[in-house]
Amino acid sequence: MSLISLILVGVVLVFGALLAMKVFPTVTEFIAIKRAVVKARNEGIDPSGIRAAFERASAIDDFTSVTGKDLQIVRRPSGEYTVSFAYEKRIPLFGPAYLVLDYRGEALPASGAAK
Repeated sequence: MSLISLILVGVVLVFGALLAMKVFPTVTEFIAIKRAVVKARNEGIDPSGIRAAFERASAIDDFTSVTGKDLQIVRRPSGEYTVSFAYEKRIPLFGPAYLVLDYRGEALPASGAAK
């Protein structure tokens, strides 16, 4: 391996590591939001209760990307609720370049599983 190829591989590895360090916090935030949505879905018996449970969980886990108002709560024919959310994160890379991550999640009724 020549010196130039070694430098190029090093640059690619450093860029990949920097990208991973910028993306990792957004992934952990998404996991916390998803967990809070599932917990709120299981605790709340109506949309206002679900939103209130979600707001309590967001205060504990300290995330602000999604609020209780952002939750889409749909009543199923069985009377149970499905709670979903969607948001995007923009991560600045360099200059005008951004990495845009589109996060979506859903908490199905207790008989279903979380997606």
